[in-house]
Amino acid sequence: MKRSFTRRDFLKIAASVPLTHLVSRAFGNKVSPYQTSKNLPSTKVVLIRDPEALDQQKKPRDAVIQKMMDEAIMKLLDEKDPREAWQKIIKPDDIVGIKTNVWSYIPTTSAVEQAIWQRIREVGVPQSNISIDDRGVRRNPVFQKATALINARPARTHHWAGMGSCIKNYIMFTPRPSAYHGDSCADLARIWFEYNLKDKTRLNILVMLTPLFHGIGPHHYSEKYTWPYCGLIMGTDPVAVDSTGLRIIEAKRKEYFGEKRPLQPPAKHIFLAETRHHLGVADPSRIELIKLGWLEGSLI
Repeated sequence: MKRSFTRRDFLKIAASVPLTHLVSRAFGNKVSPYQTSKNLPSTKVVLIRDPEALDQQKKPRDAVIQKMMDEAIMKLLDEKDPREAWQKIIKPDDIVGIKTNVWSYIPTTSAVEQAIWQRIREVGVPQSNISIDDRGVRRNPVFQKATALINARPARTHHWAGMGSCIKNYIMFTPRPSAYHGDSCADLARIWFEYNLKDKTRLNILVMLTPLFHGIGPHHYSEKYTWPYCGLIMGTDPVAVDSTGLRIIEAKRKEYFGEKRPLQPPAKHIFLAETRHHLGVADPSRIELIKLGWLEGSLI
C-alpha cells in the first residue's frame, strides 16, 4: 500500500535540506508546505545595490553606503526623509545597541556602522546611549540596558550553520555560543526569545557588499569565493532578510559551479526560524521583495 506523506516525514527532510530545495525534494515540485493558508501575513524586505558602493580596493565608500541605507529605509518604512524613517523605529530616549560583526575577513564594515550611528544621533539619542559591539555585548553596559537594537552583519557561508545570518548574529548574547551549534545550529532563533531580543530589534541589515558564497572547514576564507555584489538587504523581520540573502547565495553557487550545489551543512536554521520558532517569515511567496538601484546580476 502506498504510504501518505506525513508531517513527520516533512520535518525529517527539513532537517537536512536547504530552504530553496526543500519543496522540490519533499513534494516533487507540486505542493509547497508553506501554503497552508492564503491569509498568512507577509513582510517587506528591501534589497538595494550600487556599483559604486566599493572602491577599486573593494573598500566601502562611506557616502555611497549612507545613501544606500537612506534610500532603503525610506522605502522600507514608506517615508520621504531618512530621518523621519529612523524616527519611526528609534526614539530620543532609547538606549541603542548596534550589534555588528567583527570577523576579520568580512566584517560589517565601519561604513555601515557609522551610517547607522549617524542617523541614530540625528534622531536625538545621546552619544552615551549608543554603542557598537559584537563579542562584548554581554559585558557592555549600553547593551545591558538597551531598549532598542540594530542588527547588522555580513552574509557568508558558515561551517556550522550553513550561512552566517542576521539570526545567527545574536549568538554572542549567549554565555556559551557553542551550545547552539548542534544539529547545524537548527535552533538559533530560540536565542531571540530566551534573551528578550525579538521585540528590542528595530532593524536588520544583511551586508551583501562582498559576500562569501563557499567555504571549506571552520573559519575558512578565500577571496575567490567572494564577489562584489555591492548590496544591502534591510527589513524589520530577520528571517525574511536572511531568507532573501540565502536565495542569492544559492543562486551564486549555481552560477559559479555550473550546477546546484547545496550548502553543507544546509542553512536550515532560517527555515526553522519560521516553522519551529515563529520568529518571522522564510517563505519567499510571503516576502514582498523591493529591489532598488543596480539590478544587473541581482540573481533574485
